[in-house]
Amino acid sequence: MSAPPWIWALLGSIGLWVLLGLYTPGGLGSLAGVVVSAAFLAVVALGQTFVVATGNGAVDLSVPSIITLSAFIATQTIAGMDERLPLGLGLALGIGAGVGLVNALAVTWLGIPPIIATLAVGYILTSATLVYNRSFTTFTISPLLTFVASGRVLGVPVILVLLLILALMAAYALNRTVWGRQLLAAGQNPQAAHLAGVRLGPTLSGAYVVSGLLAALAGVLLSARVGGAFLDLGAPYLLQSVGAVVVGGTSILGGRATMLGSLLGSLFLVMAVTTMQALRLPSGLQDVVQGGLIVLVLALAVGLPHRGRGQFGS
Repeated sequence: MSAPPWIWALLGSIGLWVLLGLYTPGGLGSLAGVVVSAAFLAVVALGQTFVVATGNGAVDLSVPSIITLSAFIATQTIAGMDERLPLGLGLALGIGAGVGLVNALAVTWLGIPPIIATLAVGYILTSATLVYNRSFTTFTISPLLTFVASGRVLGVPVILVLLLILALMAAYALNRTVWGRQLLAAGQNPQAAHLAGVRLGPTLSGAYVVSGLLAALAGVLLSARVGGAFLDLGAPYLLQSVGAVVVGGTSILGGRATMLGSLLGSLFLVMAVTTMQALRLPSGLQDVVQGGLIVLVLALAVGLPHRGRGQFGS
């Protein structure tokens, strides 16, 4: 019986936690803070999982721009008032869904490769954010939104409860609904899925819409966490969201996805960054080490079990 695809992300997280405890005072007790930080990445990674599951190396590179623009829109609209929270959240989620739909149309209707399509849309959103930033004047955060992003109930961070709910919903949608099963089938073999009656356009489009929605939600939550919005707020999530998904065991070739793996992959990457910061490694070296760790975990997860089966396994 083969190991679950997320096992290497779990073992990597445990190893880094131990390393953090050995080289920093109180490091073993810092896991709770790291988990909370990883929760924001995990929200984005859950949406990215749907896109990666569509196969052919598809990723959504517009998520950092969605995060940043959503944070600006939500912060300005809510203006620190709880009664305006539904309006601000609705606008942000509407932007996320709309951008996801544009990405989907570019990929499924125009036939543009996902990496190029989502990157181009991201550049457009970045320009829109630069224009919007000129009139941005609000830095007050809604108390209720602050509670969701940073508060605790019975000692449990609220953001973790929200993440668990989102992860369960995402796992159910992917594995228990007709759409989710069709999405996995399309990612594994689009021609066979089409012959089996799967409508590829609407099925694949749903993945980009979900990714946009969750990226927008992450932007709103991050705005509360950092106390407002600023340019490049979502920049760290460009490749980290993809890395968390594939390190967690979702196949970059499509057809296999695990939401638990995306959660563990997010924890692994944030734990890696925290450990390197604690060791005071130069920022450039941190990037090199982080990339090396991702490659190592990917090699263990998808390389070793498939030796002798061709370049990418079977």
